[in-house]
Amino acid sequence: MPKENLRELIVGAAAAVATPFDENYEVDLGKMYDLTQWWVANGLVKGNGIIKVAAAAGEGPMLDDPEWAALLRTTVQASDGKATVMCGLHYKDTKRTIRDAQVAQDMGAHALQVCPPIFNDPSQEDLLDYYGDLSDAIDIGIMVYHTHWLKGGRIDTDTLLKMSDFENVVAIKWSPHDGQVYEEMASFVDRFNIIDNTVNPVRCAKHGGHGFVQTSVEAYPPHDLKVWELIQAKQWDEAENLYRSVQGPLRKFGEKINHRSGGQGRVMKGILEILGEPVGSSRPPSKPLNDEEKRELRGIIEGFGWPIPVR
Repeated sequence: MPKENLRELIVGAAAAVATPFDENYEVDLGKMYDLTQWWVANGLVKGNGIIKVAAAAGEGPMLDDPEWAALLRTTVQASDGKATVMCGLHYKDTKRTIRDAQVAQDMGAHALQVCPPIFNDPSQEDLLDYYGDLSDAIDIGIMVYHTHWLKGGRIDTDTLLKMSDFENVVAIKWSPHDGQVYEEMASFVDRFNIIDNTVNPVRCAKHGGHGFVQTSVEAYPPHDLKVWELIQAKQWDEAENLYRSVQGPLRKFGEKINHRSGGQGRVMKGILEILGEPVGSSRPPSKPLNDEEKRELRGIIEGFGWPIPVR
């Protein structure tokens, strides 16, 4: 697919969707199918957002190869071509990443979120070889996940600029490392779609960006889709206020509960349960929310005015 067409798919509110598990921590494909249909019915479709499967917040690194492939295939089938489906690939060498990417392509993914091969301790030249070889091996879009906070994950601006020569590298999940400033995205925003990963979707959009992660769209699509609508209309203050009204309390709550147990999907799984779409607990050693935490989170959701089913 031409690069301009691939770029049209990677926009809006990107949902790193939780992986549904049953009581034995096995992947619940039936629940994933139903949730995907629900997301599509509630507007999480091409042009508005992305359904990101097996991302870190969706417990992708904890899934084995048959599990993430089945989860992806189920999501693609349930979305019926209406949504952009992206698959997360995590911290593997070139050979394994290409193999996984080709599996994801065969499963019907429109795009990939690909982390740098941090365990190879890559140089900037290594990173160019890695993403270039991956681009040559597939025909779907690649979003580079700039995980600069991890050793080996730092990508310099000059390296990103050189990646524009790769046909299928079409997006950057953007947050700057210590030697960069946020506004450096202006040097490559015309070459790639820039998806904010700093909890600043409005700041990103003002500099020509194309979307944002750090959403709650999988739990209550109307909120983040309204933020995206306001951003597209350049109603900056309204978008910022609406976004902060939810992300502020949720991030504060997440920081608090992480002292007891880690796991990126725990808050979102708690919200889904409160809103009547339970997806099970995260896999151990991550622990589910306890009763006190659930009561606190329920109070936060009530404060948003989101619809909570009557018990």
